[in-house]
Amino acid sequence: MSRSARSHRAFVASVLGSCGCLVLSGCGLLAEDAAPTVVGPVTLGFVNGGSTRFHQCLEAAVEDTALNNSARIHTAESRQDAATELANIQDMIARHVDALIVQTVDVDALQKDIAKAKKAGVPIFLTSIVTDDTTDILGAVVVDLKQVGALDAGWIEKDAAGQKVNVGVVAGAPGAASDLLVGGFKGALPANATVVANQPGMFSPAKARKVAAVMIEAHPDLDYAFVASEEMAFAVREAFDAAGAKAVKIVTVNGTDEGLAALKDGRFAATVANSAADTGELAVTNALALLRGEGDVDKVATTRVRLVTKATADTAPLYCDPDPDAD
Repeated sequence: MSRSARSHRAFVASVLGSCGCLVLSGCGLLAEDAAPTVVGPVTLGFVNGGSTRFHQCLEAAVEDTALNNSARIHTAESRQDAATELANIQDMIARHVDALIVQTVDVDALQKDIAKAKKAGVPIFLTSIVTDDTTDILGAVVVDLKQVGALDAGWIEKDAAGQKVNVGVVAGAPGAASDLLVGGFKGALPANATVVANQPGMFSPAKARKVAAVMIEAHPDLDYAFVASEEMAFAVREAFDAAGAKAVKIVTVNGTDEGLAALKDGRFAATVANSAADTGELAVTNALALLRGEGDVDKVATTRVRLVTKATADTAPLYCDPDPDAD
């Protein structure tokens, strides 16, 4: 059951947006090898990787969609720590959940997570990324993070128009989504663009601001910066502006309302919209369908992504569900 709170902007984007390939797995995998059918009320556990705007919106969508589908939901946050993630999964198993939805903090940590859940007979459904071998998971909803990074790189290629340019990268937390984003970005940059700095901002605005201040001091001739989240990008923009580097163009990721506003007023040059609301909703509806053995559901589904600029900001998808209780 879809959430009722949808804007016209989200509808337009769903029509115009393009669906990319999967991050770490092939397309078209079906639910033939899904877990045994669950009959009756379902209890889900959601283990979230962090507390950024993305994580908050993802969790809100997961909770709302679970409730709209008469499923119970327990949530926990891993604080970007693999050991905490495993502990959260163990706690969810002890709660006797029927399935676990996991936004992992580390691709490598997933092996222990999946093994622990499999031993307990609790299927895992992944969000944002997926393992190469999908045998031991219930399913996944992925964001093609390499494509996300490549879209930002493509904008720089077009904007630079063949001129030699210097690019800085403010990454997120090493080990999962950030590595894929940055890898996709660097791999798609044209030969005339040189990455002169690449430092992790740990998805923390405070950390990103410090990284950006050091970066612009070391590279005053910087032309572009790729920042792995809009939350960090605002801090990077402030650091650059304070150093007199307002001309540095920032490309980033998310497509929040605040990010779209920054496109319109020139603080950002481009962003890539990947709706956390869509990812969360699809994760729950697909996980429930796979658990209940309802119809032909893709075992691995993909959240739409698209490049957004000032000219197209009004057609971007809704990033986070509006609060139904808000004025």
